[in-house]
Amino acid sequence: MQVSSPVREPLVTGGRTIKNVTDDVCRRVEEKPSKSWFLAFTVSFGILLVGGYAVWMTLWDGIGMWGLNKTIGWAWDITNFVWWVGIGHAGTLISAVLLLFRQKWRTSINRAAEAMTIFAVICAALFPVLHMGRPWLGFYWALPLPNTFGSLWVNFNSPLLWDVFAISTYFSVSLVFWYIGLVPDFATIRDRAKGVSKLIYGMLSLGWSGSAKAWQRYETVSLVLAGLATPLVLSVHTIVSFDFATSVIPGWHTTIFPPYFVAGAIFSGFAMVLTLMLVTRKVYKLEDYITLTHIELMNIIILLTGSIVGVAYTTEFFMAWYSGVEAEQYAFINRAFGPYWWAYWSMMTCNVISPQLFWFKRIRRSLVLTFILSIVVNIGMWFERFVIIVTSLHRDWVPSSWAMFSPTVYDMGVYLFSFGLFFTLFFLFAKFFPVVNMAEVKSVLKSTSGNIKE
Repeated sequence: MQVSSPVREPLVTGGRTIKNVTDDVCRRVEEKPSKSWFLAFTVSFGILLVGGYAVWMTLWDGIGMWGLNKTIGWAWDITNFVWWVGIGHAGTLISAVLLLFRQKWRTSINRAAEAMTIFAVICAALFPVLHMGRPWLGFYWALPLPNTFGSLWVNFNSPLLWDVFAISTYFSVSLVFWYIGLVPDFATIRDRAKGVSKLIYGMLSLGWSGSAKAWQRYETVSLVLAGLATPLVLSVHTIVSFDFATSVIPGWHTTIFPPYFVAGAIFSGFAMVLTLMLVTRKVYKLEDYITLTHIELMNIIILLTGSIVGVAYTTEFFMAWYSGVEAEQYAFINRAFGPYWWAYWSMMTCNVISPQLFWFKRIRRSLVLTFILSIVVNIGMWFERFVIIVTSLHRDWVPSSWAMFSPTVYDMGVYLFSFGLFFTLFFLFAKFFPVVNMAEVKSVLKSTSGNIKE
């Protein structure tokens, strides 16, 4: 007799068993790379090489190769940095926060989301390093060096330094969390592998035995890391927002930035998870593990965080009017109706209007529309950062210093390089690492598969 949950649809469909989980996930690692994987990897690696030329020229000739000027000292570099940091937020939220709240639906998507977090943070770190101009001569001054090193020391009052600590901690904890979760699955692949593969996965599995004591320690470490990572979900993008909120520039000096940036980061991060997982689900035939229920729940979170972002946009305009400060009022009117009006309204359309479509269940459960809207959301979130940065800088206090920003091919090339790096790393991960957390899926299989037999 089959018993289905009366509360919600099963999280694992198709009557999959524990053996099916092992076979379905391990098969993608054990089989030879397919032609479609080679094609996708070749394209992403080609983009990496093309963008690499722009990175090389930037390092060789300096950031004068970018479209920056005296008025707009930050543009695509900081826009892309904040955008990539935001992309990485969903992984930590799915891994840590949902684990602490015992949300079982996270188990099929947490592995890929965690990998996405790590790759996105690597891409984000690229931009401030390049903005140093000659990073090999001075990147270490961002570290808390002892006074004996020299007379110049870091400024602990600067949010830019807080970024260094927050993001490096975020990356370290996320990397350890991701790897610890992989250990039992590496052991499963090790036990099935032969030759060199067995040796490699044996080393990666750290001698995992699968004993009750090992599982107890695994659970303890996971909970400790989740407890460490949870504050990072709030702190990292809060500190990134301080780069702007602690300044006195109209349009930036606002207390709403921390919660607004955190909501926006989760918003864009979940959209990127959907973009990647919908493709992975189809190519690797994981429809029984990444189900329409997973997709619908992620769409609900996008709807919620998108609505929060919309309220934040409205609040910014209201506070600018309510403050009575002419410079603040002008900054927001200029955003909506100035030279960069097209960026502002692209942002509003993508971030505020498009997520409202997820009120309709048919759209929430449509794979095609979800895929399209997930891309639209991330385009909108990029425009949000561009609007905040460029439109707040291009009209200075003195009209004679007003300027416009136009990206050069090197601005675009470095951004292209970050995409090539991200997808190259993700494709390598998807081929050689298990993209679904087998151990956790098995742990919830009986209670969520709708396949309990008497």
